[in-house]
Amino acid sequence: MEWIRGETIGYGTFSTVSLASSPSNNGSGEFPTFMAVKSADSYGAASLENEKSVLDKLGDECDEIVRCFGDDRTVENGEEMHNLFLEYASRGSLESYLKKLGGEGLPESTVRRHTGSVLRGLRHIHANGFAHCDLKLGNILLFGDGAVKIADFGLATRVGEVTTLNEGVQIRGTPLYMAPEAVNDNEYGSEGDVWALGCAVVEMFSGKTAWSFKEGSNFMSLLIRIGVGDEVPMIPEELSEQGRDFLTKCFVKDPKKRWTAEMLLHHPFVAVDLDHDGLVEGEGFVVNLKTEEEVSTSPRCPFEFPDWLSVSSGSQMIDSPEERVASLVAGSIPDWSVTNSWVTVR
Repeated sequence: MEWIRGETIGYGTFSTVSLASSPSNNGSGEFPTFMAVKSADSYGAASLENEKSVLDKLGDECDEIVRCFGDDRTVENGEEMHNLFLEYASRGSLESYLKKLGGEGLPESTVRRHTGSVLRGLRHIHANGFAHCDLKLGNILLFGDGAVKIADFGLATRVGEVTTLNEGVQIRGTPLYMAPEAVNDNEYGSEGDVWALGCAVVEMFSGKTAWSFKEGSNFMSLLIRIGVGDEVPMIPEELSEQGRDFLTKCFVKDPKKRWTAEMLLHHPFVAVDLDHDGLVEGEGFVVNLKTEEEVSTSPRCPFEFPDWLSVSSGSQMIDSPEERVASLVAGSIPDWSVTNSWVTVR
């Protein structure tokens, strides 16, 4: 495929994202006229290869997961570049959108719709045996037609599979979204994606991160709060009772008792978006919603759902929580301000 690299629209630790056009497409429909091309040198190639492998296995059946159109290699300025062609999100990420609001959150009706979309994406990811491992607002993309899709699968892993991170790096994902089992036991499974979704919902609604953390503060204290004790992220009081109840199902310290994406899709906070029976306008597009009265009340306990159990990654705890947290902050601390994520900057 012939393609032309355009302006840079995003960046990550291992890659850059540029706008790309395919003039040779000639209306064939095989490739869109405009795409996002994610490029990395040999150092970041493994992440792109992992992302393509996961996206290929997930297929194109789920509308809430960003599409991959293939990959290639080029030589630019004497250096070999690995390129991954992805759907172009004209409205950027949820993170960049919130920044434009100047610290304000989104209306709860919008949060419900976006959360439902992300849950449908997570359900597909988990049903195929994968965990995303870096779900956050920066990896949730907004499209011109109103679609909301999960992106950046560079850290995704098959659930239950033992993975080896780069030497000296003991963090997978973004600390502010990390689940307690990731801090304590180095476990990264589908349950961790649900915890991260809860953090994303708080941030969407309030405009602030789920954990209060001042820039320049000691990350040791944050990791202790996440991994040790009973503290969970603060749930906004302004959120509806349904919204607050939804978040209590995400913020369960024991991953085996945390609700799954499949279970949460039947919670009344998002279930109004399941059958698309009514009409609601928002953000320049129209979506269909079922009326709230038509939705049955969600069970108050995950065990009221027969045969629905969370799946543990099977990792074994090798240290006490205190030792695990201490090991995470010992020596040099990785740069967590930017991860291998797709961040739209234009």
